[in-house]
Amino acid sequence: MAVGEASAHRKPASGVEIRELECFLALSEELHFGRAGERLYVSQGRVSQLLRSLESRIGGRLVERTSRRVRLTPLGEDFLASLRPAYAALRATVEDARAAARGVSGRLRVGFQGTAHDRFVAVVSRFEDRYPDCSTEIVEVPLSDPFGPLHRGDADIAAVLLPVAEKSLVLGPVFSRRPQYLAVSTRHPFASRTDLCAEDLADCPLVGVRGPAPAYWREAQAPTRTPGGRPVPAGPTVATLQEGLSLVAANRGAMLLCHPTAEYHHRRDIAYVPLTGLPDSALGLVWNPAHENSRIRAFAQAVEEELVRDPQGS
Repeated sequence: MAVGEASAHRKPASGVEIRELECFLALSEELHFGRAGERLYVSQGRVSQLLRSLESRIGGRLVERTSRRVRLTPLGEDFLASLRPAYAALRATVEDARAAARGVSGRLRVGFQGTAHDRFVAVVSRFEDRYPDCSTEIVEVPLSDPFGPLHRGDADIAAVLLPVAEKSLVLGPVFSRRPQYLAVSTRHPFASRTDLCAEDLADCPLVGVRGPAPAYWREAQAPTRTPGGRPVPAGPTVATLQEGLSLVAANRGAMLLCHPTAEYHHRRDIAYVPLTGLPDSALGLVWNPAHENSRIRAFAQAVEEELVRDPQGS
């Protein structure tokens, strides 16, 4: 091979390969070389090779690896914070070009926590009518794991109960903002009330949520103190809505519910009493920016138009 030809095939020392960046992003999420390799369909050794190459270009270590754990260095943390939005923007640019070439198409998995109410289902139907080349699938988001399906790639976009404080996710349109309801057994003294205030929770054990849901999110669904500072008794914890409703019906505790869920789950053994003094319940559309594409953006826009700008469905 001639010298000029060899030079043409040599990578510039400063030129970063997209595969190296993808490897680093996968490793930063998995913190495991084997799992990162599985995500990228390459060997564990190839992950190590790509990481070394990237670190060589940058001039510093991004990842610390011991026999027990893998973690990012401070430089790696800073690099990740800058890389994520830049990589998401690059992917979005490519997806937009593809969408312009062939329109919005493919499959969109829409997660929903709780019960997908009529207006949300109607948005999905109209989205399919607007983009006939894009098929949608509604998947259940567990009560105990509101963000897991997005991190695992089981859903492309999801409607979950607020609050959302995940730095690795994007919170899009917020909709269905309504006062909360307290679900109680018809045998409970609160069942005869026409309304309740948040301070009343000090006299009623609340059914909580267990599982991988973040602590701040679990606290919002079953607060441990009233706004006035009075302790709220802790009731049993559940992983699913149906478990919670069964415990409520058995008078084992009360449960805070959003308005659409209270409307949908009418039962003769449960009373749903309006509650004031707590922030309204609301649903937010959430997605992983690393996986953002034209389908996700088009669906978020449809929700914004029909559920946020026109909340009453005029």
